[in-house]
Amino acid sequence: MSYPTPPGWYPDTAAPGTERWWDGAAWTAHVRPGAASVPAPVPVAPGAPRGGGVRTVAVVAAAAVVVGAAVTGAVLLTGDDGDTPVASGSASTAPRPAPTGTDTASGPAPDGSPDASDPAVLVDQLNGITLPIPAGWERPEKTVEEMLTMRTTGSYDCPGASSSFCYHGTVTTRTAGNTDATTPRAIAEEDIVEAANRAYDEDVVGRRIHGGITSHRQIAAGPVTVAGRTGYRVRWRVLTGKGPGGYVQSTAFPSAVGSESPVVVRYAFDAGPDGPPLALMDTLTRGIRPIGDTATDGGVGSSIAP
Repeated sequence: MSYPTPPGWYPDTAAPGTERWWDGAAWTAHVRPGAASVPAPVPVAPGAPRGGGVRTVAVVAAAAVVVGAAVTGAVLLTGDDGDTPVASGSASTAPRPAPTGTDTASGPAPDGSPDASDPAVLVDQLNGITLPIPAGWERPEKTVEEMLTMRTTGSYDCPGASSSFCYHGTVTTRTAGNTDATTPRAIAEEDIVEAANRAYDEDVVGRRIHGGITSHRQIAAGPVTVAGRTGYRVRWRVLTGKGPGGYVQSTAFPSAVGSESPVVVRYAFDAGPDGPPLALMDTLTRGIRPIGDTATDGGVGSSIAP
């Protein structure tokens, strides 16, 4: 049985000397200079190899010969008759299945990057940024939507949809896609509609949460600096049929790595005494750092209170 190649940076056969991000199912637009190391196997999309042809076959065949020789040498030196387990890097070990949920979005961390398991930091490896996780917030292992997420601990029954769970505060980060918008402003102005609907109108399975949105008004908009890049933010106050409603914000800015593809960070804070203070949106935005920035070390979220 074959398994998909796990997400990661792999040599780009169409551009020697560079690496491209494989998200576990397809190649993305993210590229970076190639690392000075032994090339990793080139991932192949099911039924559609990228940059295929004779060159890819030759590279894979050469790698198989080298690995096979190494395994044979090890058997001859040890006199083993096959009972000794083969090393995990050998050709006989099938690639691990691609992770699911938010693990796919984060991807494996390169050398020198923050520890993705640090409970004080949300690491978006694909877009090259980290976000501080405030006290009283958590990073869930899996979410309904495949976006890197942090949220307030403890859920409650959504007003108007008791079978659905809501959180008083949620922040997600993702690469902007499925849009013709090209500037941070246009992307943020387009995304805020979807952000509001997902947080306070209908969830991903169509349940009417919070009694639906009855009205909204824009309370802030303008340029903002995020992780050293110039972006744009749009913030709405949303009123709902049930419950106190809330505040949503879409912040768009160029990625800190590769081709600088646009990134969107969404915020959704409940209004009322149970929701996080609105000022925390600005605090979190200022806390976004490029991966490798020294400010990301040492648990940057530990001193941030909701």
